[in-house]
Amino acid sequence: MELLARRYDTGRWTRVVWEQERLVELETLTRPPGLGEELWVAPGLVDIQVNGYGGQEFASAELTAEHVQQIVRRHWQFGVTRLCPTLTTQSPQVFEHALRAIDQACREDAQVAASVPGVHLEGPFISREDGPRGAHPAEHCRRPDWELFCRWQQAAGGRVRLMTLSPEYDGSAEFVRRAVLSGVRIAIGHTAATGEQILRAVDAGASLSTHLGNGAHRTLPRHPNYLWMQLGEDRLSASLIVDGHHLPPEVVRVFVRAKGVRRCVLVSDVSGLAGLPPGKYDSSGCRLEILPDGRLVIAGQRQLLAGASRPLGAGVVNVMRFAGVSLAQAVAMATRNPCRVLGLRVDRLQVGAAADLVVFRLPDLGSEEPAAELDVVATVLQGQVVHGQLPK
Repeated sequence: MELLARRYDTGRWTRVVWEQERLVELETLTRPPGLGEELWVAPGLVDIQVNGYGGQEFASAELTAEHVQQIVRRHWQFGVTRLCPTLTTQSPQVFEHALRAIDQACREDAQVAASVPGVHLEGPFISREDGPRGAHPAEHCRRPDWELFCRWQQAAGGRVRLMTLSPEYDGSAEFVRRAVLSGVRIAIGHTAATGEQILRAVDAGASLSTHLGNGAHRTLPRHPNYLWMQLGEDRLSASLIVDGHHLPPEVVRVFVRAKGVRRCVLVSDVSGLAGLPPGKYDSSGCRLEILPDGRLVIAGQRQLLAGASRPLGAGVVNVMRFAGVSLAQAVAMATRNPCRVLGLRVDRLQVGAAADLVVFRLPDLGSEEPAAELDVVATVLQGQVVHGQLPK
């Protein structure tokens, strides 16, 4: 199979050819092919923080293997070829049930398994304090428990690859050390930890800050505080929700400049309510509302966010607008960088790489349209078109 499109990294029109699951030829064209529209091609996007979609959360006692497969397939329409099903804080029993469902979904469907490089546990080992815990239910927030985690990993068939925790509890550093030795990546998030506690966790192997700038107190000391500590720690990459709601443009700009493009990871943090129309919805733990502008909040106010409703492609567009980075840099934040954080092979557009691709149109970057995102024309997974159609 083949397509003609502009490379995301060079801007050059290229003939991309693949056989089965691998790219076999990339021919740079000497002049535009006259397709009548400007199409771009990039490696498939990688989203390490996806809570669900279309009314179904991953962290749910009602989750089934079929639900998991449906959610994964829905994300193909956004150009996402790999994602981490993310469980937000719930009871141990719900976690165990959901992890078994995810494992079953992957065992039953090879394409879904190819799209799920691992599971992300965002909790329950996070802060109980209002602000840092965000919309996570306080009754289930708890200190790290190694035996409990091992039980979950067994239920998941060993698929837990990333865990977000707060290192504010006694024994956190030792938990981090054991988890990292077992092959799990540890992120710091939803935390009220001191600088010393954060440094101990990093020394033990923590390597990421989860959605830096969110899941925090509304008011912080000028300095020191846990945001500065994580922002200034070069051993930590930072995931960022750049949906236009979670972080103001100037904050995105500062974070990207401080961390550098290589240490920034774009995530969607898409909620199970994403894809539903504006309105109020019952969710486990609290009542939520999708506002007309797409903002997902705890019902009854407009500031406390409860996840996101826009796909990863919105972050790619917005980080270009907010931080002034190139398309190549923005795509790297949504492909190479998350792969690097998870310890996965990093594929570029080169012969021998996986035929996992997204073909898209770019919106007008000078527009003030707040809902702009990548216009995905086709998604290719393991050499198969799983969404849309390849251009003729």
